[in-house]
Amino acid sequence: MDRHFIREIEELKKTLLQMVSAVDEQVEMAYNALLTGDLTNSDAIKKMDIVVDQYDNQIKEQAKKILALYQPVASDLRFVFTAIMINNQLERCGDLSVNIMQRIKKTQEARDIILESDLLEMIKLARFMVKDAIDAFIHEDTQLAKTVMDRDSYVDALNKAAFKFLVGKMEQNPLVVKACAHLLILAKHIERLADHATNIAEDVIFLISDEIVTHRFNEEASPAEDAGELPS
Repeated sequence: MDRHFIREIEELKKTLLQMVSAVDEQVEMAYNALLTGDLTNSDAIKKMDIVVDQYDNQIKEQAKKILALYQPVASDLRFVFTAIMINNQLERCGDLSVNIMQRIKKTQEARDIILESDLLEMIKLARFMVKDAIDAFIHEDTQLAKTVMDRDSYVDALNKAAFKFLVGKMEQNPLVVKACAHLLILAKHIERLADHATNIAEDVIFLISDEIVTHRFNEEASPAEDAGELPS
């Protein structure tokens, strides 16, 4: 095998792992901020997002170069293809972490509502889904990837419960409408974070087993929920 090709693949792996580390740090910052109400890392998470965007561009360029110069096949082609997909998911996780931090900043006065809701349980579950999806990729663990996928339905259920709770709060007290509106968006960001973790897990299974497990539709889901609308 061409030593230049091997070197390019290894460089792509290295950059992707750096991207993984940076995004995991962002998610951890957002997780801790919601859990504790401490906004110490609100500036750091934005600065890390610049680093993540740089890795995003670098990975795309590296993958493009490999495809153009070496035309990989079989498992090598699958790795490059999966690297592009996982990179996209990671970049969105980074963006969502920043968005979550922004919503936390806007709802400091509603800490009691946060503690009453399912939002803390949601962020815990979503955070560890991201962590386990990353670990599944690093260790090539399809079983761990499948457990990540299985947990997505729990996050969806918590999202529905949070929606109903927050709407109920707004109906009972007009003074909390603004805060609860921000928390509704926060819940959606967390739900999307879990979705991207699930997508990474699906990509891991494709990479390792050459098995496509995306678009596993839940027959009980409504078309509106499949389209990504807020639950009723």
